[in-house]
Amino acid sequence: MRRPGLPIVELHREIEDEANALARAHAARLQCKKGCHDCCVDELSVFEVEANRIRSKFGALLSSGRPHPPGACAFLDAEGACRIYEARPYVCRTQGLPLRWLDEDGDELVEYRDICPLNEAGEPVEALAPSSCWSLGPFEERLAAMQGDGRRVRLRDLFSGS
Repeated sequence: MRRPGLPIVELHREIEDEANALARAHAARLQCKKGCHDCCVDELSVFEVEANRIRSKFGALLSSGRPHPPGACAFLDAEGACRIYEARPYVCRTQGLPLRWLDEDGDELVEYRDICPLNEAGEPVEALAPSSCWSLGPFEERLAAMQGDGRRVRLRDLFSGS
């Protein structure tokens, strides 16, 4: 019998494994480390299933703690570290990596790529093999399927006083 919440923990572990493999492959270019929070913007939203994991692990923080001031992620502490790192959502587990995604442009699919400006040094992201980038889409689809809809919650709105 599965415990409640376990599927999201397993999915986050799978995301972490794949993201860590890409991080090792790009170690020479990645400048991300504890305290780096340029990607930790204020308007991030997460799937409800991820919000529930945060609620279950960090209820005391959400009910009596204060969010980081507006302008950066509500879960940053005064030094720029993540207060929910263990249960951080999917989007936070892949920040800094070379990203790729497909989008429709009329009748054709166009591939887009991006990387954090701090991590641009090295081979141009456009020249990387697709397998050397984090592909957006597959895990988002699994998260949406896990909860049955695409409902998202702003991270800041998880705090009781928000």
